[in-house]
Amino acid sequence: MKFSQHFLIDERVAERQIKYADLQPDDVVLEIGAGNGILTRKIAKVAKVIAIEIDERFIEKLSKIKNVDVIHGDALKVDFNELDFNKVISNIPYHISSPLTFKLLDSHFEQAILMYQKEFAERMVAKAGSRQYSRLSVMVYYRADCEILEYVPRHAFRPTPKVDSCIVRLKPIGKRFEVNEELFEKVTRALFSHRRKKIKNALLMEGIVSKENIDALPFIEERVEHLTPEEIAELVKKIEEIK
Repeated sequence: MKFSQHFLIDERVAERQIKYADLQPDDVVLEIGAGNGILTRKIAKVAKVIAIEIDERFIEKLSKIKNVDVIHGDALKVDFNELDFNKVISNIPYHISSPLTFKLLDSHFEQAILMYQKEFAERMVAKAGSRQYSRLSVMVYYRADCEILEYVPRHAFRPTPKVDSCIVRLKPIGKRFEVNEELFEKVTRALFSHRRKKIKNALLMEGIVSKENIDALPFIEERVEHLTPEEIAELVKKIEEIK
């Protein structure tokens, strides 16, 4: 299917998304992947909408909705910082969930109510030691408060996808702790590339530290999946000290 589109058809779900966002008349809402406009029309009854849609088949239809500014383009290529919005409500294209989430977190807004694939949403909120805990869990926690608001069955969409979905609230917080962000991302990526291994082995295999320095670091006998984001940050600070 073009652009991997699955359209929400259950209007009750869309109405709950609006309610979760606590929309006010002076809000400006960014909607990514507006599609046929089921959510767009409901938002536009309360607040102004900036709707981004890549599929030209829907542009004319969206443009006819009052209180909506339509951007025909790829959301990953649109500069969100040039747009004046304070909330986000979107049933986002699942195939760009990760890059789009972090692109959003590089912009400024109060909160986002987003529809994700169930598995992805559960990884976003996963805690250390759980099966779903991942690099995504750590990096989202570092940048935002995140919670699953409800599960949405697959039959709420057409065509029916193979997976269920979740509505997630995302609130950016800047940075949860002070750390060298570039190194934090690098170390987190390296660790979760070897999530079943001990910290020592993961860092050595990825060339993050040398054998001569490894024993100066904390948590080296722990397994990656058991390290909290705060402990990863502590590890990163120690790595920075010995480099």
